[in-house]
Amino acid sequence: MSQLEEVQGLVLSIRKHRERDYLVKIFTDRYGKLMFFVRGTKNPNFKLRPAIQPFTSSTFIADIRDDGLSFLRDAKNVEPFSVIQQDIFKNAYATYVLQLADAALEDRVVDNRLFEQLIQGMSYINEGKDEEIVMNIFEVRFLRYFGVLPELRGCVFCGKTEGAFDYSSKHHGLLCPAHFHEDERRLHAFPRAIHFIRLFSVVSLEKINTVSVKQETKDEIRAVLDILYEELVGLKLKSKKFIDEMKNWQDLIK
Repeated sequence: MSQLEEVQGLVLSIRKHRERDYLVKIFTDRYGKLMFFVRGTKNPNFKLRPAIQPFTSSTFIADIRDDGLSFLRDAKNVEPFSVIQQDIFKNAYATYVLQLADAALEDRVVDNRLFEQLIQGMSYINEGKDEEIVMNIFEVRFLRYFGVLPELRGCVFCGKTEGAFDYSSKHHGLLCPAHFHEDERRLHAFPRAIHFIRLFSVVSLEKINTVSVKQETKDEIRAVLDILYEELVGLKLKSKKFIDEMKNWQDLIK
């Protein structure tokens, strides 16, 4: 069965299918992540072209199928995140966030809250807010979606929630100084990095303007999150590799 209806959607990716068609993956508000088939993209009058570009939010008129591919018929209220589309650096961070969303969620799993957060996150990057911090917040949040979120509320042994902490792979969570001896191979992470990772797990995106992080601390956060993703998720996305390589040459380009 199928039904023609309006859905809000954020384009995650697009790829060519044969010579004249495209497969467009869209995260929708009402049906979760769906793959849509789009015909006739070679036609010079093809009206859906602006709406199916990555980093675009639209109201789609879609033929939603219960199984297999759905079909896009039309779109309105097309809102491209044009700065992201044109800026290689913002594009890199936004691409990684959306690829994480794609990897973390199964198709047709409805999560309207995450949908709204992704729209908000793309808006913030587009507006010039710190794309690294936006990315880090989503990285921490997505650990829950991957089913591997460590205990970040406080020490796994005594429940202490204030002070310096370190991360223990052995105990899948934080240790306070009084319990560092419980894991001699704890991460020995920078306390500032652990502080911000804990903050990112609970802070709303609306508070991003209140989060000011020095580049040195960002690098420390990056090091800890890389270890968490390597140990707990094991996901190696090309977009993340590009960001790592980009760090070596972005200052030259800027």
